[in-house]
Amino acid sequence: MRDLIGAAKCVLFDFDGPVCHLFRDRPTPAIAARLREAVLTDEFAGDAGNWLPETDDPLEILRAAFERPELVERGLARDIERALTKEEVQAAPGAFPTAYADTLVRTLSATGRQLAITTNNSQQAVERYLQTRMTGELFADRIHGRSSEGPLRLKPDPYCLLKALESTGTSPQDALMIGDAARDLEAARAAGVAFVGYARDEHKAEQLRAAGAEHTVDSLRDVVLAVDPGAHV
Repeated sequence: MRDLIGAAKCVLFDFDGPVCHLFRDRPTPAIAARLREAVLTDEFAGDAGNWLPETDDPLEILRAAFERPELVERGLARDIERALTKEEVQAAPGAFPTAYADTLVRTLSATGRQLAITTNNSQQAVERYLQTRMTGELFADRIHGRSSEGPLRLKPDPYCLLKALESTGTSPQDALMIGDAARDLEAARAAGVAFVGYARDEHKAEQLRAAGAEHTVDSLRDVVLAVDPGAHV
């Protein structure tokens, strides 16, 4: 892992997990239930109970809505996306920072690395959160999240990673992604970017290892020390 980080000229962060716990005060099962209800009560959604996934992950409800052409054509899928964006933006000021995340991004920036966010969350939510941590300037125009315009392209689609490589002027072999989910690893592989998994608990670690992650950490402190062995953390 130290070699991967040492070689990286640019580090791409997933947002919810490696940077913060976005929904600490707004449980995701309740958000998923609200999105599900919005679909189920729409008269043109058909027998939504047969195709909506049984999940507490709001992003999976959103993904399912965009897979129904009739919902995309009518604008309901986009309405669901806007509703989720509103939830994320409202949650951002109360998001709980991941331990050592602020130290890590500042250390990476101080050692000359470029930084970018590559996330399935909305760009507006990321920007609002970073403002609260006073780290937004470290990412500048390199926040690549879900947009309210155009098609929905969520990881494991590597689209946001490819946009980050473009915005930073970095080749894939010079970049590293830090993510906490199998879909992050899959996107990194598709983009040709090295990957370090952040696993806040053993369950997450098992999921990442099962997906093929070779390098995982349970604390970003390990990454800080890999960047700067003399750091007092």
